[in-house]
Amino acid sequence: MNVYEEMIPYLLHWYRYNARVLPWREDPSAYHVWISEIMLQQTRVEAVRAYYTRFLEELPDVKALSECPDDRLMKLWEGLGYYSRARNLKKAAQAVCEQYGGTLPDTVTELRKLPGIGDYTAGAIASIAFHKPEPAVDGNVLRVLSRLSGSRACIALPEVKKEMAAELRKVMPAERSGELNQAIMDIGATVCVPNGSPHCEECPLMHLCTAFREGTTSEIPVKEEKKERRIEERTVFLIECEGAVLLHRRPEKGLLAGLFEYPNVLGKLSVKKAEAAVSELFSETEYGTPFTVRSIKKADNAKHIFSHIEWHMTAYLVKAEKGNASLPDDYVWAGPEDLRTRYSLPTAFAKWDARGKAKKG
Repeated sequence: MNVYEEMIPYLLHWYRYNARVLPWREDPSAYHVWISEIMLQQTRVEAVRAYYTRFLEELPDVKALSECPDDRLMKLWEGLGYYSRARNLKKAAQAVCEQYGGTLPDTVTELRKLPGIGDYTAGAIASIAFHKPEPAVDGNVLRVLSRLSGSRACIALPEVKKEMAAELRKVMPAERSGELNQAIMDIGATVCVPNGSPHCEECPLMHLCTAFREGTTSEIPVKEEKKERRIEERTVFLIECEGAVLLHRRPEKGLLAGLFEYPNVLGKLSVKKAEAAVSELFSETEYGTPFTVRSIKKADNAKHIFSHIEWHMTAYLVKAEKGNASLPDDYVWAGPEDLRTRYSLPTAFAKWDARGKAKKG
């Protein structure tokens, strides 16, 4: 019996009494598991709770998701980040309606064919919703299994993840695979934690754990060093006119694709250069002058960190009055109610209040 097989009864017993109480576990249907797992990618559990509840209230099933207008979907996702996840959810929902009659397939092979569903999510849906003996191996699971076995293989390597998944698949209990997967996830999230020292004294696997026995929990798991993020300077214009602010829709491809933003340009501009840049926003179009600048003053600086890039933003609060031309199609004036209910402003731009002051938190 290998250590993966040995751990199963201890984990299942621990999970019975220590499982986290999470809204998507109350009714673990395939749709609920799918939505929760996509939301949880790159996002803390506590942040997801409210989003999940609100999302399900408006989009309770695959059909509703497949028919949701893009702008509304982005508004429901606003603040969760990694917006391609939401786009892939809708694409997958449409595929499920077209190819599977509106019901998510129950095998990993078929689930993997859907946009945005990888090995981990497919395993989670198959095991938790359909009770299939499939592993769901994410960062938490890789950390627990690496410490348990004493493995010094780099968990960032795809082949290492596949090997651990294959070993785990061999011992998955036929009827309780979903519980086992969630037990390992919960151990990784609350006991064998990613940051700081693990709480080994609370772990049901302590007596089996190689890293605990050898005192190597600070060295395992082994990870590749992260590449330094590229710093990018940007100047952002908070343009206000008659109680509304100017928003621009970003291109359909690339970072924050298709979302709204405050108009901005590359570089760190002085007040004089910023005023010129604002005045030239529409100079290369046939639209004339949608507004004129009445005043411009410095707003608070802000910073936003993406996975691969870091924006350092110099901001200016611009007071404007409407001109003699309409806005181009990719610009809109948005009032407070529009911002609250209609237009999705990603976290990278939701940094300032109406006075140009940086929001806390």
